[in-house]
Amino acid sequence: MGNPQTIWFNHQKQLVETIDQRKLPFQNLIFEITTLDEAEYAIKEMVVRGAPLIGVTAAYGMFLAARNLSGNNFQEEMKLTAEKLKSTRPTAVNLAFAVDEALSVISDQISVSENVKKLFDYAENLKQREIDFSKNIGKHGLEIIEAISKSKNGEPVRILTHCNAGRLACVELGTATSPIYLAHEADIPVHIWVDETRPRNQGARLTAWELGQADIPHTIIPDNTGGHLMQHKMVDMVIVGSDRTTLNGDVANKIGTYLKALAAADNGIPFYVALPSTTIDWGLNDGVTEIPIEQRNATEVSMMDGMLGGEVHEFRIIPENSPVANYGFDVTPARLVTGLITERGICKATREGILCLFPEKEIQ
Repeated sequence: MGNPQTIWFNHQKQLVETIDQRKLPFQNLIFEITTLDEAEYAIKEMVVRGAPLIGVTAAYGMFLAARNLSGNNFQEEMKLTAEKLKSTRPTAVNLAFAVDEALSVISDQISVSENVKKLFDYAENLKQREIDFSKNIGKHGLEIIEAISKSKNGEPVRILTHCNAGRLACVELGTATSPIYLAHEADIPVHIWVDETRPRNQGARLTAWELGQADIPHTIIPDNTGGHLMQHKMVDMVIVGSDRTTLNGDVANKIGTYLKALAAADNGIPFYVALPSTTIDWGLNDGVTEIPIEQRNATEVSMMDGMLGGEVHEFRIIPENSPVANYGFDVTPARLVTGLITERGICKATREGILCLFPEKEIQ
């Protein structure tokens, strides 16, 4: 299976291009990013989404902002740029991580053009780092699928996932889907239960599209079906991604993840979270009280896109004057997580387990 990237720099046009995820699966369109404002728009309006991809987009945004600056106070203007980017989406930690790391590579001891080059190199290197992380996550997660497959006597390993944590969210391969892709390439039979993931339907619209492109067997299910499938022993494992994970192992992911974790725990089904270390917030401990939960526009709940007569239309699906609460994420406590699959291996969702893989993060 080829691994086309989700974001790239077009050297001929001298701009950043990305897949417009708002249009999938109905249209596969390219969105061009040439300025800071366009990078902000892409992140805030979910042209791009998924924690790793948001971070890479923000890094490119820092480069584009620097390239377009005309003022004399470069360092101060870049700090303002960083704050603008960080305000676009509050939950995904990769955003702040990428912006802060980009800030650290610039210096007032070199010229603006040299700083611009450094920022471009940083964005390209961060993108490659996320690609490598996804590949390693896939290799470690594959071991879990292989172990389950050995007990299945040739029957598919049935995996339930939520939201989209594939290449669309992570440049290539993804996090939660990376082990699935590698299992498929290794001829291990799998079948994926794809939560539709209301309100934006990232599972039904994006994960299903990705799996279809890779010819991986899958079935889209309403969000509330997972518990029923688990009760009837139709799920062998759950694997999801993460937008922010605390040092103690609490996981923020797309709204509805917590309910799947509860159902998995009640039915003795392993619940894994796949994430690169760039998604761990090393300064947080209690996810429920400390992770900011984004509240998004009501139209994501009240309206839906659909195809009618070969054209894409937007439809209202609730009473016009009914109020809406649209929380983007929830937090799954570490006690419900079987293990974290990272680029360095699999660990328990505990402070001790995480630091065993990342000892350099231990605060002295």
